[in-house]
Amino acid sequence: MPHRLLAFLVRAGLAFALCTVHADEKPMMKAAIAHEYGAPEVLKLEEVPRPEPKDDEALVRVIASAVNPADPLTLSGKYAREWGTNLPLIPGYDIAGVVEKVGAQVTTLKKGDPVYGYPTYGGGWAEYVTVKEWEVAAKPKSLTFAEAAAVPMCALTAWQALVNTARLQAGQTVLIHGGSGGVGTFAIQIAKARGARVIATASTANQDLLKQLGADVAIDYSKTKFEDVVKDVDAVLDPVGKETLARSYGVVKKGGIVLELVARPDPAKLEKRGIRGAAIWVRPDAKDLSEITHLIDAGKIKPIVTQVLPLSEAVAAQRQAETHHTRGKVVLRIADEPKG
Repeated sequence: MPHRLLAFLVRAGLAFALCTVHADEKPMMKAAIAHEYGAPEVLKLEEVPRPEPKDDEALVRVIASAVNPADPLTLSGKYAREWGTNLPLIPGYDIAGVVEKVGAQVTTLKKGDPVYGYPTYGGGWAEYVTVKEWEVAAKPKSLTFAEAAAVPMCALTAWQALVNTARLQAGQTVLIHGGSGGVGTFAIQIAKARGARVIATASTANQDLLKQLGADVAIDYSKTKFEDVVKDVDAVLDPVGKETLARSYGVVKKGGIVLELVARPDPAKLEKRGIRGAAIWVRPDAKDLSEITHLIDAGKIKPIVTQVLPLSEAVAAQRQAETHHTRGKVVLRIADEPKG
């Protein structure tokens, strides 16, 4: 066999072998991942296999993902059974990004669509995440991806509490505890958009924010007991629990409702006062999120983003979440904002 032909066949065979190896390799991505439950320090920035969407899923290239107060609890494993979390764990329950690929059964999304949403089982602190159609909606045109990432979980919590559960109407009055937090900032704006009167509590440093968001009455909880100045409200939204919940029953008018985010209202106390109670468990809902999008693009709701950190600062972001005193939201930037 001529040497040239032999050399050609060797090179061709080697190229074929290399192509075969590369074809079998799974695409990789960067992610903040925990292989054990524990403190924020269990999070490590690693290269992991990129997920592949199932027929009823879409693959989203994540541009930004927000931090939520419940993230440290998820990471601790305390509620692993109740919340359906498993190891290894990639946090991230708020995402904004661009659809990269869609499964055969997906009809409402296509490659290139800018979206935002709440993936039920997290995964947003990574370059890619898979989602169901009902977990995401079109990203608000008026927001950057980092701003959009601050919206889904907290805004959905406020919406599902005030709109879907309390059926808050124009002319009614709502007391919102923790008005400067993730849920509180959206709750104030959603309530005002529905024509309600809003009373909100926060620390001294956040009184200005409450007023900027539209609160009719701002209460500094470090100086004033809310029950001394509040009475006969139609609804209370409480993300604090414990003593705050116990003191809230008495300010609700007969027939009103206590909306509790971190505990279950006491049935005996509700019955004694002739009021209702509901434990709010947020769920992904593209329809609700689309309603929120309309209000955002109409200028009636805006996210409050305190800080934008790179994915490499995931541990620091979790530490901040542990304080439960974040003004608005902290966001992790996963990739650069797309141009255009």
